[in-house]
Amino acid sequence: MDNGACSYRRFLEGDDNGIVEIIRDYKDGLTLFLLRYAGDLHTAEELTEDTFFRLVTRKPHFTAKYSFKTWLYTIGRNLALNHLKRAKKLQPVTCEELAAIRSDKASLEESYLQKEQKILLHRALSKITPAYSNVLHLKFLEEMTNEQIAAVMKKSKRQIENLIYQAKRSLKSELEREGFHYEGLS
Repeated sequence: MDNGACSYRRFLEGDDNGIVEIIRDYKDGLTLFLLRYAGDLHTAEELTEDTFFRLVTRKPHFTAKYSFKTWLYTIGRNLALNHLKRAKKLQPVTCEELAAIRSDKASLEESYLQKEQKILLHRALSKITPAYSNVLHLKFLEEMTNEQIAAVMKKSKRQIENLIYQAKRSLKSELEREGFHYEGLS
């Protein structure tokens, strides 16, 4: 049982520090993951809050079939997909709002990633196909196994392996266009 599962079990038994630990440990990574679905930082943060709110209010049953992180990210992904279904109508965005969104996204990236290489990598991820970006984010930034990624993305393990291979090629191509060579993608 990983740390998140222990904290969640303690929360279910009445220890409020358990949910505080979960939020502290998973908030930033979950927000960045949901940012890829939401498209803007504000919505990603709201979806993250909704995910934690669901844990607190509904107290869903956690089974150890997958890691706690995989289970939590699956809840977040499902909320994000439901949000996208409800928000199919595009709303016009002013230039000021667009600048604020970009500013928020850049500051979150810089504080979370901290190294210049990772920032460039993250920007390149945003330019490739969303499915590729999502699978690489889960694999390398969240350090999930292929099995965990398959559970989050609702695909088979073999599909994830193929997706990772194609995503790495796409990301490598994008990075080379920007004049950057990343040896880890060879």
